[in-house]
Amino acid sequence: MVKEMRVQSNPILSFHKNSHVFVKFAVCFVLVGLAFRLLFSDSALSIGLNLPVEPPSLAAADQQETESSSSSASDSSLFPVQTQNSTVVDFPGNNSQTYGNFAVKCDLFTGDWVPDPSGPRYTNESCHVVESHQNCMKNGRPDSEYFYWRWNPRDCELPKFNPQSFLGTMRNKSWAFIGDSISRNHVQSLLCVLSQVEQAVEVYHDKEYRSKRWFFPSYNFTLSVIWTPFLVKAGIFEDMNGVSTSEIQLHLDELDKTWTDQYSSLDYVVIAGGKWFLKTAIYHESNTVSGCHYCPGKNLTELGFEYAYRSALRLVFNFITRSDHKAFVFFRTTTPDHFENGEWFSGGYCNRSVPFKEGEVDIKDVDAAMRNIELEEFEKATAEGSEKGLNFKLLDTTYLSLLRPDGHPGPYRQFQPFAKDKNAKVQNDCLHWCLPGPIDSWNDLVMELLVNGGKYR
Repeated sequence: MVKEMRVQSNPILSFHKNSHVFVKFAVCFVLVGLAFRLLFSDSALSIGLNLPVEPPSLAAADQQETESSSSSASDSSLFPVQTQNSTVVDFPGNNSQTYGNFAVKCDLFTGDWVPDPSGPRYTNESCHVVESHQNCMKNGRPDSEYFYWRWNPRDCELPKFNPQSFLGTMRNKSWAFIGDSISRNHVQSLLCVLSQVEQAVEVYHDKEYRSKRWFFPSYNFTLSVIWTPFLVKAGIFEDMNGVSTSEIQLHLDELDKTWTDQYSSLDYVVIAGGKWFLKTAIYHESNTVSGCHYCPGKNLTELGFEYAYRSALRLVFNFITRSDHKAFVFFRTTTPDHFENGEWFSGGYCNRSVPFKEGEVDIKDVDAAMRNIELEEFEKATAEGSEKGLNFKLLDTTYLSLLRPDGHPGPYRQFQPFAKDKNAKVQNDCLHWCLPGPIDSWNDLVMELLVNGGKYR
């Protein structure tokens, strides 16, 4: 209820008795106003007017976002967001970019997914390197709305990836994605976009096709993915479907030579870790077992995945910052999954068809813990690396990935999963990304950091 406010007016003064008082008052008022205006203008100019910049008006986008919001609301009754064991994480804007004469806050990794009618930059037919588990179109996913969104950072512009410019910059260079299957997912996305200019030639793969190398003859450019899910030395007893026959043996004080032996030959790397540290593992340090993660009945000290992840990242960053070789290094943060009502092994699914909006989803505790460790260790590494002229950039894809529950293969990680039985119970993939899909926007971020890296942290 709005309260009515009444003001008592003073009796009208006699003008012919007090005109000189009125004139003095008016003159004083004008002088004070002028002085205040001059003072304020000088102050504003001296601090650069640190004002926010309004994003461009997108009437069509606003309408589509409204429709998407309604769709999301209707979906939520069927597929509720899991908020148990989750936490809210602040993703602050801490970078700056210049707009005209004004310096404003700019964070490439905070923003919204907005409608993009131009759609995907390639298809599963124009690109031949898409692995079957990410080939959602071929596998029969019936919807295509997830194609028509692009990442729109708050308060700054993000150009679309230019494959011609990228390949021109990479002439006579080598680039590697170092990490787990998400890194392999990303390199496939990059290869698909680059195929618009030139098809890469595969020149190497390991026995299980997890590590691969491609060559672009016209540019003498080599692009690789080096599979090393822990970045440190590990004994892994698990097949391609995630079935394990024994606990992982993880050496927290020794890096995996699979990537360190190649590091000196690389000009650019994107390095990342994450989800594998949640698996049951026995930890080794100084040639002895120091503890474990989730190993009941083993009579070992439960150190937890946080301990192992921090130890591994610290070892990785120490190697990079103290290496005589100065590669251009991107460190990518953890990627949240979107399993609902279970995990990948217990019937979890991801059936949403539109992105989340800000405030509609919370990050899970494990993902928040991982990202906090990543940021803390990255800050320490950049402080040391900056003194040695190291090119070290944070590729913070956590938040923008959190908002895309619609971009995963789900049941369409396998070919036509419901062809024989519409009610078949199949394993869902709510971690990796369909190709084409949201992960293609990661290339836009990489290109911007590569070209205009000086503007950002």
